[in-house]
Amino acid sequence: MNENPKILPNVTLGFHIYDSYSDSKMAYRTTLDLLFKSHHFVPNYKCGIQKNVVGVIGGLSSETSSSMADVFGLYKIPQISYGSFEPATNDQIKRGFFYRMVPNEDLQYKGIIQLLLLFGWKWVGLITPNNEAGEHFLQIIEPMLYQTGICSEFTDKNEELPHFTGNILDMLDDTGILTPAFISSKANVVVIYGESIFWVTIAIEARNMIQLLLPPSKRKQHVGKVHSLLQRISFNNSAGDEITLNEHGEIAAGFDIINLVTFPNNSYVRVKVGKLDPQAPPGKELIINGNGIQWHRVFTQVPPLSLCNANCLPGYEKKKKEGKKFCCYDCDPCPRGMFSNEKGLETCARCPPEQYPNEEQNQCIPKKPHVLGFGETLAIVSTFSALLFSLITAMVLGIFIKHRDTAIVKANNRSLTYILLISLLLCFLCSLMFIGMPNKATCPLRQTAFGIVFSVALSSILAKTISVVLAFMATKPDSTIRKWVGKKLAYSIVLSCSVIQVGICASWLATSAPFPDVDMHSMTEEIIFLCNEGSVLMFYCVLGYMGFLAIISFTVAFLARKLPDSFNEAKFITFSMLVFCSVWFSFIPTYLSTRGKYMVAVEIFSILASSAGLLGCIFSPKCYIIVVRPELNNREQLTRRKT
Repeated sequence: MNENPKILPNVTLGFHIYDSYSDSKMAYRTTLDLLFKSHHFVPNYKCGIQKNVVGVIGGLSSETSSSMADVFGLYKIPQISYGSFEPATNDQIKRGFFYRMVPNEDLQYKGIIQLLLLFGWKWVGLITPNNEAGEHFLQIIEPMLYQTGICSEFTDKNEELPHFTGNILDMLDDTGILTPAFISSKANVVVIYGESIFWVTIAIEARNMIQLLLPPSKRKQHVGKVHSLLQRISFNNSAGDEITLNEHGEIAAGFDIINLVTFPNNSYVRVKVGKLDPQAPPGKELIINGNGIQWHRVFTQVPPLSLCNANCLPGYEKKKKEGKKFCCYDCDPCPRGMFSNEKGLETCARCPPEQYPNEEQNQCIPKKPHVLGFGETLAIVSTFSALLFSLITAMVLGIFIKHRDTAIVKANNRSLTYILLISLLLCFLCSLMFIGMPNKATCPLRQTAFGIVFSVALSSILAKTISVVLAFMATKPDSTIRKWVGKKLAYSIVLSCSVIQVGICASWLATSAPFPDVDMHSMTEEIIFLCNEGSVLMFYCVLGYMGFLAIISFTVAFLARKLPDSFNEAKFITFSMLVFCSVWFSFIPTYLSTRGKYMVAVEIFSILASSAGLLGCIFSPKCYIIVVRPELNNREQLTRRKT
């Protein structure tokens, strides 16, 4: 220093060196001895040779630095520590005059965690000195390890932990803690040594600290100047790094990541492979050149694994082992309906609603659309049946129109017969609206159109039944009911009963109309495209009203089935209503227990079956007489048959 003309020219520095013996009591004694007369000192009295102390470099350990600061702080003498990791203190005496030429230890902890995460090391061992510094290290690092999913297999508090200067693997082997084979192939434990991971060291040049101290002739005059200089100091050291101190008296610098490249003869060389930069954005403080790292020869895999057990494969999740650390786990297959697509995931996740896990449960695949399309077998059968029954109904209507003047057609109220046949024809055709992709047009119409058309058919049957009963009662002498018999009454029944259903459907459409919707949850591998009924209550009101008309028609027809009328069709209506009620009473539980296209198929079947029941029970006997036995289609034959 004195021979370098660039550093403190024309100034000669002197120094005193004291040993603290790593003992607090001795640190206090030598500190006082530095300030006052050797061997016989009295605080605040200067006797003998005066020592113009303007600053002190010292305090490798936190304990020694703290003991020295207790004294130097009282006399406002700057103390520069080159190795202490003592946290910033709230002690007013120490705080203003204690400077540390090492970065804040919080950065070191973050760097340790980032380094472990970078290499995927989740299972570590902790070796600390058995003192206050070691306890402080454990208190800080263990919660950070836990929060990042890293657990420690062991914590070893060594009474005489050596400063690391050589091969960590050989050191561990010599102390009997772990063997290289155990580290590399069995346990894969990465050891955090002392207060840093085993290859993170601090690069500090002591000569740069000496450069800060001036040798004033009068300490009282210049101690304040030195203190002021230290607070605002800023210069570049011989390595080109800027040296500044922050508000806590700590050097505003980072750490070098040093790789100790070892050789078979146990010699080694230090190679810088990265750094820890506090000025970098959060999460990017660690900069490391992985390709520049020379791993120890005992490792069979690089980077070496540091896991309690192997990572769970995709399609599996972790399950904690009882009595083991949280990073030791079993790998269980993902639960049904969940997946994991990466190694080592803690838990499986659910696929998005429109996707489902594949068989291996390691990825999600799109769900297939589930709808009763026209290409489906059920849809083809339903369409064929609807068109066939529609054709048969049209043929029956044609037969009745062609033979409208025959006795059997006249006897059963031709107008009501035509209304009934046309409404049945529309019922068959309505079932086609239930097939195909639901849309904004078909969803509101298919239930309401079916309900109105079917109500017209049931109203026609009810009008026919009431007409038969009234016609019989009108044949009695002095009957006052005779004036009610006629077409006006029948039309009134059909119109009034149909209008009620129209009102129900109009209210449904006005308040909560059906709309196209998707159900992504009822089926694992398919998305159900459906018509949401909007108001389920209104849907059941429509069905309930049809059931009410059917029950009334059945009751009246059943009571009138044995009336002595040659043209009485009450018996056929009774059978038709029995079929109708049986179909729709079985429809409700079946409808509620199915989903998707099968639910739609159930409703289509119910429409076709009940409509076909009405067509067959009421019109097949008449068509038989009209087409097959036309000789019976006259008033005389019908009267003779009845008598």
